[in-house]
Amino acid sequence: MKFRNKKVLVTGGAGFIGSRLVDRLVEEGAKVTVLDDLFTGRKENIGYLTEIEFVNGSVTDFKLVSKLVKKADYVFNLAVRNIIVSTASPQLDFQVNTGGIFNILNAAKDYPVERVVYTSSVSVYGNPKYLPINEDDRLYSLNPYAASKQSGENYCNAFHETYGVSTAILRFSNVYGVNQMPQNPYCGVISKFFSNVMEGKPPLIHGDGLQTRDFTYVDDAVEAVLKAALSPKAEGQTFNVGTGFETSINHLAQLIMQIAGYDVDPVYVDKRDIDNIRRRVVNIEKIRRTLRWTPTVTLSKGLEKTYEWLASLYPVKKGSKGLLKVTFSNGFRA
Repeated sequence: MKFRNKKVLVTGGAGFIGSRLVDRLVEEGAKVTVLDDLFTGRKENIGYLTEIEFVNGSVTDFKLVSKLVKKADYVFNLAVRNIIVSTASPQLDFQVNTGGIFNILNAAKDYPVERVVYTSSVSVYGNPKYLPINEDDRLYSLNPYAASKQSGENYCNAFHETYGVSTAILRFSNVYGVNQMPQNPYCGVISKFFSNVMEGKPPLIHGDGLQTRDFTYVDDAVEAVLKAALSPKAEGQTFNVGTGFETSINHLAQLIMQIAGYDVDPVYVDKRDIDNIRRRVVNIEKIRRTLRWTPTVTLSKGLEKTYEWLASLYPVKKGSKGLLKVTFSNGFRA
């Protein structure tokens, strides 16, 4: 276990992906500190891990960030204001998504951090001209979220080249799975579809449903993060993290209803201002060749795992027309 006794800082570690990463790091024997302001993160995601240190705070606080980075061997930055929040409040998006990684890098240049891993997004590509999308394809920000993530990437590259900070950048593609709570108003489409069908409601599809995405199971994404931290070949590099498979939202809805045992026609509603990507699927050959990473969970299997987890939290019973209603209480701050 290469992380055994290593001091690790995970920003956003109480969130969806961050909490799954913290789980793995604890299994690997790392000494983990989590920094999270609990805007969308949940203390319950990591509360059972008595071995970790939890700090309730923000990556926008440079003094706090510097104090924590000083003690770390590895830093994983998963603190983020997601795309829905960023559109509503671009200033907050900039402060967290760009300012947060800037604070981490600015601290890391003064301390011997072995690697800073920055989790970015395939949203930086905008609407691609060609598919699948390669890491060296044109970047074009269609919203403030994409702009802030691209800016974070630029700072990673700048601090690596100028100050020798060891960085690696991962562009996530539509990560889903365990710990992505459907009560969270900012959760992804898969959790929203599952919450609807488990409440006995049809999935709500924005637009015509022909838009496509490349869906990545969370544990595969976490494995990519760990490899990017440890491999010397990852230093200063940027990698797509996806599956290389393109799935339409219509097909996704049908898969989810099939798994949940609920047969109903989806309801189509107007597109949102963030629904401006028509097709998306990424090329993962670079990370496959360089880091020997490949996704192991198919979409069908990942959806089954997600449903089993949700059903364990919110037990459901089959009725003559599908699932009986389950209520998902909303405990998240807007």
